Amino acid sequence: MIPWLDTHDDFPPLERALQAPNGLLCAGADLSPQRLLLAYRRGIFPWFSPGEPILWWSPDPRMTLDPSALNISRSLRRRLRQGGYEVRLDHDFANVILACASVPRAGQNGTWITPEMQAAYRRLHALGYAHSVETRIDGELVGGLYGIAIGRMFYGESMFSLVTDASKIALAHLARHLAAEGFGLIDCQMSTAHLASLGAREMPRREFIARVNALTAEAVQPGHWSDADTRAPWN
Repeated sequence: MIPWLDTHDDFPPLERALQAPNGLLCAGADLSPQRLLLAYRRGIFPWFSPGEPILWWSPDPRMTLDPSALNISRSLRRRLRQGGYEVRLDHDFANVILACASVPRAGQNGTWITPEMQAAYRRLHALGYAHSVETRIDGELVGGLYGIAIGRMFYGESMFSLVTDASKIALAHLARHLAAEGFGLIDCQMSTAHLASLGAREMPRREFIARVNALTAEAVQPGHWSDADTRAPWN
């Protein structure tokens, strides 16, 4: 059994999270900005399917990526150098999260990014905490990602791609932007072979929480990102 939270209840200790399914901590509460920011600062994130209550997770281990350690393949680096695309930051958050919810993925039926979740993260975007990275070709949105920034910590949420490499281009630009701004870690949540191929690694939850505590404590004013550095050439 997991605890059920009312809107005024605090999260339980992470040590109470289940081992199977890995990291399921509690249910209930709400998706207010205050609740979501508290969750991310504690190393907790919401993830639930339509028709389910709000479920909160903190898996152990946690998949993480050092922004300066992104593994860019030879073919992707060649694509980055070739250009023919434009990357923008925080220009079209609503359509990025909508595309992440609606673009089909192999092996997945439906989406956890419900209209309720989209509305919650749009509120965080308006407050300067949620950010989007957008890949455009001929002015059309063809790929991108979104996530949460608190202090010098970035929490990746989801990405989509309509053409080959569009989401990887967005990720490469995100990693370069975060490294330039002194961010120490990207939370990738759950472990996958694809994330591992990009340079992500599993981190014990205790170590992850220590990093989160240090990075979120850094004084960084929330606000929309400038995309000036996305136009810098790739080596």
